[in-house]
Amino acid sequence: MRDVRKQLVDILVAEVKPALGCTEPVAVALACAKAKELLGEDIVKHNVLVSPNVYKNGMCVGIPGTDRLGLKISVALGFIGGHSENGLRVLETLTEEEVKAAEQYIDTNQISISPAETKEKVYIEVTLQGATKTSKVVIRTKHDNFVYLESNGEILLNEEVKEEVAITTTEEKENILDTITIKELVENIENLDFKEIEFLLEGISMNEEMANYGLNQKIGVGVGYGMKKSMENGLLGDDIINSAMMITAAASDARMAGVKLPVMSSNGSGNHGITAILPIVAYSKKFPQTDEKLAKSLAISHLVTAYVKNFTGRLSAVCGCGVAASTGATAGISWLMSGDIRQVEGAMENIVASLSGMICDGAKSGCALKLASAASAAVQSAIIANQDCFVPPLNGIVGTSVEQSIQNLGRVSDKGMSVTDEVIINVMDDMNKVK
Repeated sequence: MRDVRKQLVDILVAEVKPALGCTEPVAVALACAKAKELLGEDIVKHNVLVSPNVYKNGMCVGIPGTDRLGLKISVALGFIGGHSENGLRVLETLTEEEVKAAEQYIDTNQISISPAETKEKVYIEVTLQGATKTSKVVIRTKHDNFVYLESNGEILLNEEVKEEVAITTTEEKENILDTITIKELVENIENLDFKEIEFLLEGISMNEEMANYGLNQKIGVGVGYGMKKSMENGLLGDDIINSAMMITAAASDARMAGVKLPVMSSNGSGNHGITAILPIVAYSKKFPQTDEKLAKSLAISHLVTAYVKNFTGRLSAVCGCGVAASTGATAGISWLMSGDIRQVEGAMENIVASLSGMICDGAKSGCALKLASAASAAVQSAIIANQDCFVPPLNGIVGTSVEQSIQNLGRVSDKGMSVTDEVIINVMDDMNKVK
C-alpha cells in the first residue's frame, strides 16, 4: 500500500505546479527560450511547429504582460526574454522593455509557426539558425517535457523514439492510473501523511489571488465580476453553487486576459487547476475545513482529474475543465461532505452524465463561461449525490462502475470526437486567416 501512496504523491508533485499564462503558449515560449539559449547568437531564421491541439489552444488567448494574443507573441517573448530554467513560469521575469521588444519583433519579422502533422496532443518543435550556429528543441507529451535538444549539430538530449517503439514501450510501462479504482485512490489519500501533500494548499492562495483580480474589475468576459455584482444587487443568491461559479469564472476571466499572476495548474493546465481547486474553496468557505482535510480533498481532486485525463487524453476535442477537472472537484467536495465512497463515485458519474459533450474550442476569454458551468456542475453533482441521488448504471455512457464510465468517456473523447477536433481547428484557423 505504501508503494501505491508514493506513486500517487509522485503524480501530484509532477502534475500540480505553478504556471504563468495559458499553458500551451507558455510551453511554446519555453521551447523558444530554450532554443535561443542553445543557439547562443542572434536568430537569422526560425521555424516553429506545434501539434494541432497546441495550435488550437494558443490561437486566441491573452498572454501575460502584453495586449497581444496568441502563439506569435509567445514565440517572440520566448526569443527575447524567456528563461527556460523557470519552466512553466518562463514569462514571469519578463520586463516591460523585453515585452515591447517582443512586440516590435513580431511587427518587423514574419513569425513562422504552423500545425505539425502529428497525432501527438502536446508537441512543439523549434528550429533556429543563426549566422554561424543552429539549434533544435522538441517538447512532447507534457508541456515542459523536453525530449530533444541540439546545439550546433551536437545532440545534448535525445529521448525521441520511433512510433512503433513508443507503442511497445507504452504498453509495457506500468501506469497506476490504468488499474487503480476510485475507491483505492480515495482510501490511499485518506491514509497519506499531511506533510506529503501540504504543498497543495499553496494552490488555494495562488488561485484565489487570480480570482480576486477578476472579481475586483471587469476583465475578459467579466463572468465572475458580473456574478458578483448580481449577488450584491440581489439578482443571484450567495449560495455554494453561485459562489463556486463566481470565483472559478473570475480566475479564468483574469487568466485568459493575460494577467501576470501565476496559478496552480493541474495536469498541464492552469484552467484545470482553477477548476480542480476553487469549487472546493467555495465549499470550505461555507463549511470551514481543517488544512489536512482540505489538502486531502485537493489531492483527490487533482488525482481524479489525472485519472480522467489518462483516458480522455491530455488535450482533446472535449473541454478538460468540464469533463476532467470538474469530475475531480466534485469528488473532492463529495468526500468533504460525507467521506462516503459510494457518494464520491456517484457524484463523479453525475458529471459524466452532465457535461460529457462540452467541446474545447481553444483557450480564450470565453473559457470563463465553461469554467462557471464546470464549477456549478461539480457542486451540484456532489450535493445531489450527498442525498444518494445518482445516475443509474447503463444510462447513456454511464456504465456499471465509475471506472467503466470514465473509460467510456475516454473512448468518446479520444476516438469518437477526433473528427470533431479537426473540424473545430479548421473553423478556428479559417477565422484566424480572415483577421
